[in-house]
Amino acid sequence: YTEETIVHGGSQAMPLYYDNNQQGKLKYSEVEKTLTYPRDWTEKGVSTLTIWFRGISANSAEALYVALNGSAVVFHDNPNASQIGIWTKWTIDLQAFADQGVNLANVNTIALGLGNKKTPQAGGSGTMYFDDIRLYPPPLTAP
Repeated sequence: YTEETIVHGGSQAMPLYYDNNQQGKLKYSEVEKTLTYPRDWTEKGVSTLTIWFRGISANSAEALYVALNGSAVVFHDNPNASQIGIWTKWTIDLQAFADQGVNLANVNTIALGLGNKKTPQAGGSGTMYFDDIRLYPPPLTAP
């Protein structure tokens, strides 16, 4: 299922419905993609991952994160990112994943999630939208 009305770019976005308090269990909510291409995130000097996201102000406040290869996790700086009701660009330096042991020349999976993957706890629920997930080289500098 894709979202075709609430989009940032193109004609579709990915909705993520999260519920981190199902029957009182300690949970986090996550969607994961196994990569076939591009797996080498060092090609052409790539150094940055960007993700556009949008929540709903009525969402429960949950931490937003990206995980690579199932274990290296980077959290958004705003602990209430799930409640941001406008499209917001999240820029992540890939070094943050390399510092956690990810071989950026062999990225197997990327996951987007809400809650705390490392120490799950009961939380809330809501809906998030993700779009325009891209890799970028460092910006050019003027001579």
